[in-house]
Amino acid sequence: MDKLISFSLPLMLSGILQLMFNAVDIIVVGQFTGSQALAAVGSTTALIAVFTNLFIGISLGANVLAARFYASGKYKEMSETVHTSITLALISGIIMAFVGLLFSKVALEIMSTPDNVIDQSTLYMRIYFLGMPFFMLYNYGAAILRAVGDTKRPLIFLIISGLANAGLNLLLVIVFDMGVAGVAIGTVVSQFISCVLVLRCLHHSEGSYQLRFSKLTIKSFYLKQIFQVGVPAGIQSTVINLSNALLQSSVNSFGSTAMAGYTAANNIFGFLYISVNSITQSCMSFTSQNYGVRKTKRMDKILIDCIILRLHLGVAHTSLEMNCYDYIPVIQRLFSAGLKYLPIQQCRISAAD
Repeated sequence: MDKLISFSLPLMLSGILQLMFNAVDIIVVGQFTGSQALAAVGSTTALIAVFTNLFIGISLGANVLAARFYASGKYKEMSETVHTSITLALISGIIMAFVGLLFSKVALEIMSTPDNVIDQSTLYMRIYFLGMPFFMLYNYGAAILRAVGDTKRPLIFLIISGLANAGLNLLLVIVFDMGVAGVAIGTVVSQFISCVLVLRCLHHSEGSYQLRFSKLTIKSFYLKQIFQVGVPAGIQSTVINLSNALLQSSVNSFGSTAMAGYTAANNIFGFLYISVNSITQSCMSFTSQNYGVRKTKRMDKILIDCIILRLHLGVAHTSLEMNCYDYIPVIQRLFSAGLKYLPIQQCRISAAD
């Protein structure tokens, strides 16, 4: 249990920090550009998740396969898994960049995005997707590091890139008055920084997970195994985010003010989800390593420990959600100075209905 917690905490902090830096994007654009810009950025979140989560799910397959080979001491298999995974990340990132550039506006129109925000939303998405190769390379590289038991260095890389993102947001939005374009550019630059840091880390590592750019290739044998684990996880995540996109589409029909409020709420509830998800990722890494050395009894114990941890977190989350209404005005003022909100009593009645 102690090892599981110590492994999960950096993962949890990484997720929380990522959401905090994403929240900084929303807060800066909401406070200094207005609620329409806040709605424009927020309306893209579910759509971006639909586009990207299949490939993010596949990175879980890379994590599982790498952990299995690393634990069993299979140097050659581990090395080829690393190079196949990084090559796959680069290819999928380039594909997603073109998809985002070509289909952003069409997808936003399908989601009934209001006319007064759709141009800003399209601009944000197109710039954001230019950084997709960096985003994918970081996620797959971090998955490899987690597979060998290293969750601290991805956390450090995320802190560095996140601080750069926050600084660029303030500079580009406040000083240069670039609005949603400034936020998107800051995000792309921060993704580039995190990508360079994780690739540099893998390149300078010793042992089976060392990255050599001259060896980048796709081995069909390992690609098939990555897909066997990752594609079902990716499809599951995509379906969940598709339902979120449909919900976002419904919110869009109420106009930009409702979209801005929904964006603010979603950012807060994301913090609750990420802590539970970190336990899941830890469970996969630990289980894969023990599967690699055929320690099935330890796998059963890991499953029980993970269930216990998730139950404790679930109780804590339920308590927080039940008491969140008192802070609605504060949250909404934080995200946008001009955002209107319902009285607390009316929010409670609506929630009860």
